[in-house]
Amino acid sequence: MTPTLVQHRPHAASASPSGARSRARDWAEIQERMLVPLYEAVYERLEVGAGTRLLGLGCGSGLALLIAAARGASVTGCDTDRERLELARERMAPDSGAAGQGCELTEGDAAAVADTGRAPYNLITAFQPIGCVAGDAEDLGPALAASVERAEHGAAVVLTGWGPPERCATSGVLRVAGRLSERLRSGGWRPSLRDDLEDVAARAGLRPDGSGRVACPFGYADMESAVRGLMSTGLYAAAVRATDQPQVEKEMAEALHPYRRRDGTVWMPNVFRYLIARTR
Repeated sequence: MTPTLVQHRPHAASASPSGARSRARDWAEIQERMLVPLYEAVYERLEVGAGTRLLGLGCGSGLALLIAAARGASVTGCDTDRERLELARERMAPDSGAAGQGCELTEGDAAAVADTGRAPYNLITAFQPIGCVAGDAEDLGPALAASVERAEHGAAVVLTGWGPPERCATSGVLRVAGRLSERLRSGGWRPSLRDDLEDVAARAGLRPDGSGRVACPFGYADMESAVRGLMSTGLYAAAVRATDQPQVEKEMAEALHPYRRRDGTVWMPNVFRYLIARTR
C-alpha cells in the first residue's frame, strides 16, 4: 500500500509547535500512516482476525490497533506518551464509529495494563521501530518482559526496526539528529544494525520464527508537512535539546531538499524490517 501524500491542516495546538499536544497531532495526522504497509504485512502474515488477542506496546495514537480491530481482533494498547494516547482514546470512543471502540488503552508500559482475568494474549506488537536511537532497544526490555508474562505459550511477538541505511532515504535526514545531538552523548540517532531485533528477542528469551522487509515510503504534500511529520517521531528530541527547534528544522529542510519533487511534494523510499519471535 502506497501512503497518501499528506497535507498538514492547521489545528488549535499548532500555536505552540514545540508542545507535546501539537507533536502528537502531527504524528496522528501526518506521520503515523507512513507505517501502514508494515502493519498490514505483519497482520496478513500472522492471519490476524477474530481469534487474535493483541497487546500493542507503544500503540501511539492507535492506528495499528484500529486496523487489527477492523480485522476482528480483540485489542489492548499501552503507551507512555499521554498525548498520543489521548488521541487514540478519541479515535476509539464509543461515539466515534471506529472499529476499535472496544479497545482497552492504558498509559504506561505493559506492566501498567490491568489484569482483568482475560485470556492470555496470543500476539504482542512493538511497531515503534527500534535500533535508531541509542538505548531504545534496551528501553524496550522491561515492557517486553512484562508483556511476555501475560502471553500464552507460543504467542507471536513482533519487533520492528529500520532497514539497512542504504535502502532508507530517510536515513540521510535522520543523520541531522545524530550530528546535532552529539554534544549530549546520549539519546541521539544512530544507524540501525543488522541484528538489533534478534538481540532484543534473545535478551527477552524469545525464539525467532521468521522475519520480513516491507517498503514504507514517506510521502508528504510539501516541505512543511515533511518537517512536522518527522519532528513528531521524537527522533529529533535530543537534537532540539542540544541546539533549538528552529536550527533543527532548518537543517532538516536542507537535508530533505534532494527528495523534493518538481510539484513540491517530498518522497523518500524506505524499507522497514520486522522479526516474528515466539514465547517459550
